[in-house]
Amino acid sequence: MHPLAAHLVPQLRWDPGHGYAYLDDLIDEALEVGVGGFHLPNGPSEHVRALTQELHRRSRHPLLIATDAEAGVPFDGGTALPPLLALGALRDADAVRRAARITARELRQHGVNWALAPVADLERAPLNPVLGARSFGSDAQKVAEWVVEWIDACQAEGVLSCAKHFPGLGRASVDPSLAAGSVDAVATTLWSDDLIPFRGAVDTGVASVMLSSVAYPGLDRSGIAAPRSRPIVTELLRGELHFEGLIVSDVLAAPGLRQQEEESIAAIQVLAAGTDLLLAPSDLHGVLETIERALEGGLLSPDALEGSRNRREFWADWALPAVLREPTLDDVLWARQVADTLVHPVRGSIPNVGPVVDVIQVDDDARPGWPVPGRGRFVETLRAVGLEARSVDRPTAEGQGAVVLALFGGPTEGKGRAGYSAETKRRVAQALAEARQAQRTMLVMVFGPPRLVGEVPEAQHVLCCWSASRGMQEAGARRLL
Repeated sequence: MHPLAAHLVPQLRWDPGHGYAYLDDLIDEALEVGVGGFHLPNGPSEHVRALTQELHRRSRHPLLIATDAEAGVPFDGGTALPPLLALGALRDADAVRRAARITARELRQHGVNWALAPVADLERAPLNPVLGARSFGSDAQKVAEWVVEWIDACQAEGVLSCAKHFPGLGRASVDPSLAAGSVDAVATTLWSDDLIPFRGAVDTGVASVMLSSVAYPGLDRSGIAAPRSRPIVTELLRGELHFEGLIVSDVLAAPGLRQQEEESIAAIQVLAAGTDLLLAPSDLHGVLETIERALEGGLLSPDALEGSRNRREFWADWALPAVLREPTLDDVLWARQVADTLVHPVRGSIPNVGPVVDVIQVDDDARPGWPVPGRGRFVETLRAVGLEARSVDRPTAEGQGAVVLALFGGPTEGKGRAGYSAETKRRVAQALAEARQAQRTMLVMVFGPPRLVGEVPEAQHVLCCWSASRGMQEAGARRLL
């Protein structure tokens, strides 16, 4: 084992064609050198369970197994929970706690002990191209309250929580997964607003904090990205906020974090700034060798690195597999009821649909050669409740009642814009015109946050479904009955 490998958390992404088998060499190398953990962003439940069981069994020290769990477990088969923005709209602390508890219990069932959630950023529409429905809202005090409730309930189940993206990503107008960017707010604004949820998270004992990959000139005049900034990581988060848990970077290869430099060079600066763990390095061996040379050359402090490894070891021991508590049937029914409650008309009303329903799907996330999974649940649920739902390009003579336009996508990581594309807006306008020509009412169902309703002003009847998650697609279908 290589002691410096404990700072690395490689990513294991499920591939529909190859499963996890294509990662065998990476997994073998990672376990041999002794990485600190793994990040599993997706996969079928049974395969995730099998993989985590193998990882825990083969590792020579306790591992941190992480996944993004902002709206429940991201693996197929988990309880379908509303996104955080929808939960915040309920203004119900018990609902937030219950969602976090269900999430933590299902993560444990999958062998995952580290939830990269909740998002503690503030919604700052319409500029932000990343958050969508991922944060609890825009009111700093309320967001702080929900963040604290989520963390407390999650960690009570023995799963680490992670407040992200420090010191706040809500004001960013550039997606750091695509390009370097900055938040130009002055320090006093950040202290009195954006930092409030993170201060609450630290005070309640959150196990970890993830850093934003944009720059904050108001906090560090150098203009370097937050994970590489000692004034932000060590002086502010460790010093002024007295945070003693784990500090983790966002994806190490993100252009916003690298700022046009090599991944391995960025890794050195991230560790030198005081960050404990490097998430998803793309070149495990290369990054490890560079860290070793930097340590030998005096660019990194051996005492600081040892302190980081001790923190990782403490939290990995804390999160060792314990007695599993499964979500109950009552939990599953509660999640369904909450989702049904959250789907609501934003404009107009809900017109009657057929027994034969024309469904036009417009997907803002669709790109050539990039299939977007999980978009068929809405139509499947309509059929399951007894309607003859038909996916069509335009209104048909067989369709009855209102035409349904299911509008997917919106602000999300990897697109770099805050609203719908010009092509999406054109397709919506065309569908509305064709419905009018056929003398049919059209219902637009926005599977995204409420602010996206303003992107389709010509639609008379609009239903907000908050996100394109499985649970919200199912709830949207049930709302039409």
